[in-house]
Amino acid sequence: MFVVIGTLAVALLVFRLLGVLGVRRFATWRVSAAHALAAMLVVTASAHFVPAGVTFMPNHEDMVRMVPPFVPFPSFVVYASGVLELLGAAGLVLARTRRAAGISLAVLFVLLLPANIYAAVSAAPFNGETATPLWLRIPEQVLYIGIALWAAGSTLASRSGVPAWQPRSKVVS
Repeated sequence: MFVVIGTLAVALLVFRLLGVLGVRRFATWRVSAAHALAAMLVVTASAHFVPAGVTFMPNHEDMVRMVPPFVPFPSFVVYASGVLELLGAAGLVLARTRRAAGISLAVLFVLLLPANIYAAVSAAPFNGETATPLWLRIPEQVLYIGIALWAAGSTLASRSGVPAWQPRSKVVS
């Protein structure tokens, strides 16, 4: 868990520093956060596809153990959620798709919350260690949801002074 949050934090600071140094793409905290979340998602999504024999990081079997018993086809669900995370990461780095990606990722994070709760409550081993405690896992998930929604507001519409939720066609010059 700390590797994931560390990846997010370091990526955020690096992207924002690049913005301060003149890289226009990272001129705002919001866009830097969108890119940082994308970087984190590439790291977390990779675990969905790692074979069971790999032990230096979480692997596919670890992820399958997190899936609650009421969810059918747990292995497929793990692969599918990994693909969705990668698609969301790609969507976050493209300005035209950032809003849809951020909202979609927030929904995905809400849908994945039962797996995180199940893993904590059932003490499912994760990468050879005990599961992250529930009191830490839920705030972590809320953080990701918040960043995804904040990133969703970083569209061209919000940069033009129009709130991101307002359709651009209603802009009055």
